[in-house]
Amino acid sequence: MVPISVLDLSPIVRGGDAATALRNTVDLARHAEQWGYRRYWLAEHHNMPGIASAATSIVIGQVAGATSTIRVGAGGIILPNHSPLVIAEQFGTLATLYPGRIDLGIGRAPGTDQRTMYALRRNLAGDYDAFPNDVLEVIHYLGPISPGQPVRAIPGAGTDLPVWILGSSLYGAQLAAALGLPYAFASHFAPAQLEPAIAIYRERFQPSRHLPAPYVMLGIGVFAAGTDAEAKRLFTSQQQFVIDLRSGRPGPLPPPIDDIETILDDRRRAILDSVLSCAFVGSPETLRHGLERFVDRHRPDEVIVTAQIFDHTARLRSFQILSQIWRER
Repeated sequence: MVPISVLDLSPIVRGGDAATALRNTVDLARHAEQWGYRRYWLAEHHNMPGIASAATSIVIGQVAGATSTIRVGAGGIILPNHSPLVIAEQFGTLATLYPGRIDLGIGRAPGTDQRTMYALRRNLAGDYDAFPNDVLEVIHYLGPISPGQPVRAIPGAGTDLPVWILGSSLYGAQLAAALGLPYAFASHFAPAQLEPAIAIYRERFQPSRHLPAPYVMLGIGVFAAGTDAEAKRLFTSQQQFVIDLRSGRPGPLPPPIDDIETILDDRRRAILDSVLSCAFVGSPETLRHGLERFVDRHRPDEVIVTAQIFDHTARLRSFQILSQIWRER
């Protein structure tokens, strides 16, 4: 059976705060472990009023410390924001504290706006060109220490923790294939190049000491409830969040509304169609059919699920329903 995992953006809801969002993250992780999810990943975003996981490695440590078996990791770390050595040390420390449970997903997309990129001290002129070498540098620091190696990640050296390439375009697929690394595609928010990216990755994959054959994880959104109508209402929070974000007005996750059509025009509808075509919304029966079609069509090795749901109890219930559906497939 194709495993399922969780991608948590630690949503800060309207009227809430980051402290509550982070407590909810830990709570969801504990439940996800009980419900059989394979991984629990957190994402790096900055200057985002609706996302509390900016200090990603710290939140990963909290989640790993509150659970015992589920793998925990980054989906992902935006490597151009950091020194490769610092990331190797951070995740090497996590791997030392929680052996066999830590994943490092790496991406190159900014994850923020241009002013915040400068505030992060990014060298904007050379980041993209340096990305493949930075990935290799991280892997080098996490591998065995070579004789006479002058710079080492302590902790980190020798942990060989799994490194993934994350992407929403053909670039990440090509890089992951060339390096022989597992690949996670962000179809939950950028589905346009899903099929060509998977094809390129699988066709060009070069076996490595890290991975003998291609391994693809696909991101989707799932909004599950007892009825289709209830699930569609929960989904309106994510739809509003995406519209605000793509309109240059990022904010906390808004509460659901009864009818999303009342706020849609052609431009907003086009935004939703382009961003959320890999979102599955409905009752267990509705979801079962949609998810089966998705898996049969794309043949992922794993699926990672996100759900920006305003009410924490409803969010827990959505992930619980999904786990039950998945076990029955």
